Amino acid sequence: MLLVLNRTYFPDGTQGILEWNGTLVCYTIELPWLENQRRISCVPEGEYVLQRRHSPKFKWHLHLLHVPARDLILIHPANDAKTELLGCIAPVTKHIGIGKGIYSRLAMEKLRDLVFPLLASNLEVKIIIQSNPSTPLRMTS
Repeated sequence: MLLVLNRTYFPDGTQGILEWNGTLVCYTIELPWLENQRRISCVPEGEYVLQRRHSPKFKWHLHLLHVPARDLILIHPANDAKTELLGCIAPVTKHIGIGKGIYSRLAMEKLRDLVFPLLASNLEVKIIIQSNPSTPLRMTS
């Protein structure tokens, strides 16, 4: 399975659209692109393998493996990138501002329902993160 995250970059945050086979799964929010600096930048563009992960804070969520120069990059619920994310990706049901969304837990549940059965069957699930091809690139640097 291959998920595709198409992003639009802004100085104050990163907005995304997460799709599978051309169908919308959810929207995403992240921190702005700040040269892949730990804990303050969004994830670099690229292709990553996803893995299930559980923690007391986020319950069941996803872990992106082998992110260059970074570790423990997750997809977990959050509605405000600046106050709730440290370089991770948050699924949201709707964007309400740059780096802000609503109903993140519902979006995470939808994503888990799609991905977890495949991972439980030992199928590989990957995510491609790229600039949104239909909008101009708005990176800060």
